[in-house]
Amino acid sequence: MNKIIKDSAKLLSANVIAQAVGLAVYPVLSRLYSPDDFGLLNLFMSIGGVLVLLSTAEYQYAILLPKSDDKARAVTHVGMVILAALTFVLLLSVPFSNSVAALFNTPSLARFWWVMPFYVAALGLWSLLNYYYTRMRRFSLIGGFQASQSIAGAAFKVGFGGVHLPGGLIVSCVLAPLGSLIGVIICGWRKCVSLLLIRYPMTTYKQVAGEFSRFPKYSLPRSLLNSVSINLPVFMLTPVFGVTEMGFFSMAFALAFRPINMICASFYQVLFRQTADFVNRRQPILAFLMRYLVAVILITVPVFVLLYCFLPDITAWLLGKDYVVSGEYIRSLLVWLLMVLMATGINFIPDIFGKQRVMMWIEIGYLIVRVLALGLGIYIGSLMFAVRWYAYSSAIVLLCELVWFLIVAYRFDRQLYEDAHIG
Repeated sequence: MNKIIKDSAKLLSANVIAQAVGLAVYPVLSRLYSPDDFGLLNLFMSIGGVLVLLSTAEYQYAILLPKSDDKARAVTHVGMVILAALTFVLLLSVPFSNSVAALFNTPSLARFWWVMPFYVAALGLWSLLNYYYTRMRRFSLIGGFQASQSIAGAAFKVGFGGVHLPGGLIVSCVLAPLGSLIGVIICGWRKCVSLLLIRYPMTTYKQVAGEFSRFPKYSLPRSLLNSVSINLPVFMLTPVFGVTEMGFFSMAFALAFRPINMICASFYQVLFRQTADFVNRRQPILAFLMRYLVAVILITVPVFVLLYCFLPDITAWLLGKDYVVSGEYIRSLLVWLLMVLMATGINFIPDIFGKQRVMMWIEIGYLIVRVLALGLGIYIGSLMFAVRWYAYSSAIVLLCELVWFLIVAYRFDRQLYEDAHIG
C-alpha cells in the first residue's frame, strides 16, 4: 500500500500544481476573454475529446495488461498506427470546416477547425505514452507532463489574451500539450527510443490487435458513449441557448469537473496498475478498492458541503460578478462530481475482467437518461433545470455502476477463497 501512496502522490502533486495554476489564472482569463470565447473553447474541446478517443481505439488500456514488455510495446505501436490514420483524415476535413461548424450552429468554429488535427495528434500520442510510462512506473514523467501542460497553457492563454489574439484560448490548448509532449519525450528519451525503434513482425501486430480486440469492439464504443454523455450539455444546449450562456456553464464545468477528472485519472492509473497485478497474482481486491472509496467519502463530503454554502460568492469574487451563475451551476453538479470521484477511479474493473460488453450497455442506458434530462430542460426553456437534472440522473447511474463494480470484485475474491479451500 505504501507503494500505491507513493506513486499516487507523484501524480497528485503534479495535479495539485496544475490545478493551482489553473485556478489562479481564471480570474485573469475571465477579464481577458468573453463568455463567448469560453463557450467556443468548450465546444472545441468537447469535439476534440471524442476524436481523441477514436485516435487510439482504446488500445492504450491494453498496454498495462500483457505480462511481456514486448507485447506491450507491440500494442503501443498498433495504437500509433491508428492515431496516424485518424490524424490524416482530420487534415483532409479542414477544407470542409464550414460544414462542420454548421452542425453545431456555431459559425466561429470554422475559423479554428484547422487546429483540430494537431490537438488530436498531441493528446492521442500522449494517451499511448501515458499508459506505457505507467507500465514502466515512470510516474514522474507523467506528473511532469500534467504540471508543465497546465503551466504552459496558463501562460499562453494570458499572453494571447493580452495581445487579443483571436482564438487565443483554443490555440493555447493545442500548443500546451504539444510543448509538454516534446519535453516528456526528451526527458524519457531512452524509453521512447526503445519504444519507437523496436520493430516486430507483422504477425505479432496482428496477434496483439486480435488478442485485445475487445477494447476497440466494446471499450471504445463504451468510452465514446461516455464522452458524448459527458459533453452532451455542450452538444445539445449550445445550438439552443447559444455560446454566451454556455460560456458561463463552461466556466463552471472547467472549475468543477476538469480538476476532479484529473484527480480521478491520477488514482485510476495507479489503482488500475496495482489491481491488475493483484488479479494476475490471484490476490483479493475488494478490500483494496473499498479503502479507496472510504477515503474519498471521508475527504470529499465535508469539502463539498462547505463549497455548496459559498460557491456563488466564491465565483463572483474569483471571476467577477457576472459569473455568479457559474457558482450556481457548480452547486448543481456537486452530487454528480462526488460519484465521479468514486466510480471513475475504479472503472477499470470491466477491462480487467473482460466485461466491456456489459459496460457498453450501461453506457447506452447512461446516454439515454442524460438525453431525456437535457431534453426536458430544453423543452421548458431552462438551462439551469437541464444542468441540474443532467447531474442528478448521472449520479444515480454512477451509483448503480459502482455497486456493480464491487459485486464483480466480491465474486472474484469469493472464487479465490473457494479455489483455495478446494485445493
